[in-house]
Amino acid sequence: MDNGASSYYRYLAGDDSALGDIVREFKDGLTIYLNSFTDNIHDAEELMEETFFKIAYKKPKFSGKSSFKTWLYSIGRNIAIDYLRRMKKKKNDTSLDDCLEMRSGEDIEENYLKEEQKLMIHRALKKLRSQYSQAIRLTYIEGFSNSEAASIMHKSSRQMTNLLYQAKKALREELEKEGITYAGMG
Repeated sequence: MDNGASSYYRYLAGDDSALGDIVREFKDGLTIYLNSFTDNIHDAEELMEETFFKIAYKKPKFSGKSSFKTWLYSIGRNIAIDYLRRMKKKKNDTSLDDCLEMRSGEDIEENYLKEEQKLMIHRALKKLRSQYSQAIRLTYIEGFSNSEAASIMHKSSRQMTNLLYQAKKALREELEKEGITYAGMG
């Protein structure tokens, strides 16, 4: 998989359906990532749409120095930062997990426990410094490599490694305050 680059080049060459392929592939993950900035899923959806609007109408150059997904998330991050600068308003308490649907066919009690664990982790993430939360979301939730996350956050690889170390430590401490030991952040 080319991670969206060939679809973008097809779009630039005049194939309008290629933009739809890009949107379908990246909209959900991008929205969840942008929600980490806004704490409001509706604002995050608007920022996601603005990101796709930008690539559709302004057609910025994709150099290929990073993966297409990294490049797209960087554009979204810049749009989110601009948005936050413009708005400077109190964050809404809409939770990321409010948007997750319960999967059918799973044991209800097991699903409840999994959802409670996710809620605890997301609540703890909200209490962390913004950069810590972003670093954890990009690498552990979105699956970006450290170098891709560093590129998105405008950090060096070494800064990203240090940031992730500090972020995991802060998350572990926040979870321990709640009486939770979380082995996955070791």
